[in-house]
Amino acid sequence: MLPCINWLKPFLALISSTLLTRGQNCPTSCLCPDHHTVNCSGQGLTGVPDSIPLDVRRLLLSNNWIPWIPSDFLVLYTDLVYLDLRNNSLSQLEPGTLSTSSRLVFLDLGRNNLTEIPSGTFGESRSLIKLRLGDNPYLTMVGRDVFTGLTSLRELELERNGLTGLDVRVLEPLPSLQMVRLEGNPWLCNCHFAKLFVWLTKNQHKLPTGMEGIECSLPQDGRRLALSLLSEDSFRECHGTLTLTDYLIVIFSGISVSVAAIMTSFFLASTVHCFQRLSKVSKGDEEEGND
Repeated sequence: MLPCINWLKPFLALISSTLLTRGQNCPTSCLCPDHHTVNCSGQGLTGVPDSIPLDVRRLLLSNNWIPWIPSDFLVLYTDLVYLDLRNNSLSQLEPGTLSTSSRLVFLDLGRNNLTEIPSGTFGESRSLIKLRLGDNPYLTMVGRDVFTGLTSLRELELERNGLTGLDVRVLEPLPSLQMVRLEGNPWLCNCHFAKLFVWLTKNQHKLPTGMEGIECSLPQDGRRLALSLLSEDSFRECHGTLTLTDYLIVIFSGISVSVAAIMTSFFLASTVHCFQRLSKVSKGDEEEGND
């Protein structure tokens, strides 16, 4: 038995060495303080580094010049829970890029050049707890269904972007949301903003700066006011305002009614005409019978 064990020792040593060094192959210009952390912050990178260990859990890529992320970037990193891409040059995210990491808990995309967050960007990342999207000055559009499926999200940061409005349905499918930051955006106090204002009023406890920290511009003169100075009555003229959907429904209903009226009139006219012809035929037959 002992000779067999001695014969297996080199193989056991090789396997042990492989397991111990897994995750220690640190990318060039990066630091790896432990087996599951790769820190490439502030290295002037213009792309995602190669040779990132497959078992990485914390990946720090902040303060670089990375302009884009490969669409299949996270496919192999199934253990990743923490991803920091703050202060880079990201201008867009391909749908699905960040939806393949099912264990991702923390994601920081702040201080980039993002212009929109389209629906499907995050898929259904049910483990995501904290999402930072603030300080993207060109970010003007957030897809209505972009956060659908993020059932564990507790903290959402959208401060200091270029948002003038936000569909309230963006925030409604977040059952675990405890904190949302919206201050520093150029909000417009128009009818489109009215529903969001109602939501914010009911969820003031989720705003770290309160209603005082959020301002919007009046459509009449552009004057900015803190939301704390407004009330639902400030938007009372919007209650009777029809949305684009409402207009489409009205137009479609009007067309449908018109078509139905035309068809009914045609049917009635045809019916009357048939009865008149039948009456003439009957009278003709009667006259011939009398003759």
